[in-house]
Amino acid sequence: MSSVLPVLLLGVAGILCGGVYSLHKQGASRGVVGFVGLLAVLALVGGVLWLAP
Repeated sequence: MSSVLPVLLLGVAGILCGGVYSLHKQGASRGVVGFVGLLAVLALVGGVLWLAP
């Protein structure tokens, strides 16, 4: 289980990055785009830090 969770976090980060791009292209407000972007960054950092020794 310990090796699956960081992969899932990195996958969620990728999906959220795609969501940020899609929201930006659709003209969503900056607050929504920024919030989803923040969630993407947090998921990415969490996945990377989990893999760090």
